Amino acid sequence: RKPSQHIDIMLLRAGRSLLDNLEVLIGKRDRLTPPRRLVQGTGGDFKQGGEEFFRHFLQLGELKPNARVLDVGCGCGRMALPLTRYLSAEGGYWGFDIVKENIAWCQKNLGAKHRNFHFALADVRNKNYHPKGKYKAAEYRFPYQDAFFDFVSLTSVFTHLLPADMQNYLREITRVLKPTGRSLITFFLLNEESRDLLSRGLGNLKFPFAGQDCMLARQDFPEAAVAFEESFIRRDYEARGLEIIEPIRYGIWCGRKQGLSYQDLVVASKRKGDAGVKTGSETNG
Repeated sequence: RKPSQHIDIMLLRAGRSLLDNLEVLIGKRDRLTPPRRLVQGTGGDFKQGGEEFFRHFLQLGELKPNARVLDVGCGCGRMALPLTRYLSAEGGYWGFDIVKENIAWCQKNLGAKHRNFHFALADVRNKNYHPKGKYKAAEYRFPYQDAFFDFVSLTSVFTHLLPADMQNYLREITRVLKPTGRSLITFFLLNEESRDLLSRGLGNLKFPFAGQDCMLARQDFPEAAVAFEESFIRRDYEARGLEIIEPIRYGIWCGRKQGLSYQDLVVASKRKGDAGVKTGSETNG
């Protein structure tokens, strides 16, 4: 960079920091709520969304205070924040994300205060958020040991991954889950009902472009929003040694009048007597 560009960046960062501190001082934001520039990428109300999924973790995921939790695509801590008042010292939280600023904020404001909360930057390539990432999502290995977690959550992650990427992540979820562990993952699922609603112009999303085992909202930017065939997801869960805990809780994204959440919620456990896909216990350097 040119010296003038470097100075401009430093001034921008200083200005942002000043605004962040000012919002806290005048009471517009508490210290455990991320600044506006980070929150705006999460969609919806930051705290309300975290509290909603905290309830789902307890009621559907049967999350216990002493659990080890993995939050894939943790963002700026929306799911972590309510868990800080629930997980005991015997439990713990691990979150990773591909956005450096998200992880830096979480480490400074949540990890520093709660020693059993850990945040890591995933060096995964993404043309919008991390174009120089070392790993493709379809090749990325979660940096955790086999059978380490009691609970794994992904909210609004598989709605932005293409099939090969999603399948690799699902394989890794199976690997890091304990035999008694559960996962809670959100999707846009295509089935007879959701297709009918979409064909009638209901819902606020459209998926007009065909992909392999999925439909896309945008052809020029496939990861903008991805809807998977429910039959494909069910087959892939089966192949990974994951058993869906019925029923799937369908969301209102496609125009349903009632739904537990906006996206579809799929809760699963490891199939009894099946350890899933074995891939060893090494980590990404």
